[in-house]
Amino acid sequence: MRPLLRPALAAALAIAALAACSGDAKPPAGRWQGVYEDAGLIVVARLEIDPKGDIRVSAPNAIADLAAMSENDRAGLRTRLLGELAQSWKKVGTLPLEFDGKNFHKPGGVAPQLQWDARAGHMTMIYYSGNRASVRVPLDPVQQFDNADS
Repeated sequence: MRPLLRPALAAALAIAALAACSGDAKPPAGRWQGVYEDAGLIVVARLEIDPKGDIRVSAPNAIADLAAMSENDRAGLRTRLLGELAQSWKKVGTLPLEFDGKNFHKPGGVAPQLQWDARAGHMTMIYYSGNRASVRVPLDPVQQFDNADS
């Protein structure tokens, strides 16, 4: 009879593990924003998750030869993107995402759109572009967004 107990225990553990990853986790409520920049890309991002779990995210970006631009031109481009983000934020609708306790995915999707590290309290947005590798945009928690009426 003992050999039957092991498969039953293994099955119970597997069911518990699947339930833990079922996407029923409640996403963290808050606001985050961040900027990513490399030699060919600037991304400015804003994320808001309300207490009901509704998610709004926006990430204006510019793909250009930033290495060839002066620091003043790059700063002007960042400022323009941040201004566009602040101006358009009120019009940003909610985005349906599934949350498994760590990763946010499009419904039925596999690629993470956002990642939450609950232990460290860090949120990261993953920016995908068709012509380059994805980049991770670190987001900082904020009480209010810069230059915007929440």
